[in-house]
Amino acid sequence: MTNIVLFGAPGAGKGTQACLVAAQFGLNHVSTGEIIRREIAAETAIGLTLRDSIGRGELAPDSLVTEIIENIVHNHPSNIFDGFPRTIPQARALDEIMKRHNLQIDAMIELVVPEEILVERILLRAQCSHRADDADESIIRNRIEIYHAQTEPVADFYKRQKKYISIDGNRPVEQTHAELAAVLSKLRIES
Repeated sequence: MTNIVLFGAPGAGKGTQACLVAAQFGLNHVSTGEIIRREIAAETAIGLTLRDSIGRGELAPDSLVTEIIENIVHNHPSNIFDGFPRTIPQARALDEIMKRHNLQIDAMIELVVPEEILVERILLRAQCSHRADDADESIIRNRIEIYHAQTEPVADFYKRQKKYISIDGNRPVEQTHAELAAVLSKLRIES
């Protein structure tokens, strides 16, 4: 079983790379952002709770996200997590979830991209995604500030566990994917 956290700021390319990796390595792609957007669109109880905070560019409450993740890990032992964990409490909760299922996070791989490129990418993505939070630069910058304040420390959590790997995400998709695939191939050999 392989479980990877794909990490990076909004617009770093996590979703794109996670789709490619999931297909190549047979991992379940866990996009908390997509799951949350589906819950909101379906107007479920969780979705209604999340709608206002997500609309402001804030993070979803830890308790709701970890509940969703627990169910996913129960059904899928090999995953690539895209957009989770986003806080230290979520990282700790993920470790506990994995332990309950006799699994572990094998690596946290960060896609590193300069901030101005992130903003450009998200604004460009808005043309296809039609997401309101992708089309407003002030909301984008707020999401990036929240990332720096609340999510970036998660990298240190995995550095202390010696599971952190950094990849330059400011390259064409194919080049970033080639390096990511090489890292994952090496991890699977060593596991």
